Amino acid sequence: MKQYLLSVHMVEGQEPPTPEVMQQMYADVEAFNSRLRAEGAWVFAGGLHPPTSATVVRVQDGKVLTTDGPFAETKEHLGGFWVIKAEDLDAALAWASEATKACQGPVEVRPFQEEPAE
Repeated sequence: MKQYLLSVHMVEGQEPPTPEVMQQMYADVEAFNSRLRAEGAWVFAGGLHPPTSATVVRVQDGKVLTTDGPFAETKEHLGGFWVIKAEDLDAALAWASEATKACQGPVEVRPFQEEPAE
């Protein structure tokens, strides 16, 4: 079975959901997580703190540098993710269609690269 990343994108500047809507989203996501576990598709998942909490580490001119916040200037950021097991892309897309309803945000689907043969 292949593994896929289902990533949730948050758009900076969008009005945050009301507390009531947020509670419903949490409940819907937990129900989705329970279904992933029950059907054997769950690998792991997590929500992320906002981009302002990020630290970027990179090499420049042979030195390791750390900077606050995301390197790319964008209004769309990774808000959370699932790593799932699915037979193929169609199955992963079916899971993503449920994920986007649960979290009420766009969900990108990307396969992991195959492990190199030994």
